[in-house]
Amino acid sequence: MEIITGRLTADAEVRDVSERTKVVGFTIAVNHSYMSGEQRREIARFFECSYWRNAGIAEFLKKGDVVQVFGHVGCRAYVTRDAEAAAALSFRVSEIRLFSSRHANAGEPANETGGLPF
Repeated sequence: MEIITGRLTADAEVRDVSERTKVVGFTIAVNHSYMSGEQRREIARFFECSYWRNAGIAEFLKKGDVVQVFGHVGCRAYVTRDAEAAAALSFRVSEIRLFSSRHANAGEPANETGGLPF
């Protein structure tokens, strides 16, 4: 199981997969900084996340919030509109921790099993 911490790039969206199944989709940006000589550089990596356990959490996943997700990294290959090969990092989420001050209780991070109704 992998763990990543990052910032939501947009509000989460709920999609109907079937009559009974919904998936919560969101993207997390993870920033990595390093020194190149005397210059500090940053690289952002984006993870397309899917959460299948409870669609109700989507209302708590808002653009700019910091979250920590636990799950498994994957890669999705696709062809762009310009017919070029491309790839995207995906993340199948099994647990979510919310770190936004909107959700924290007495300084503790809230998560789907510790304080929020999930």
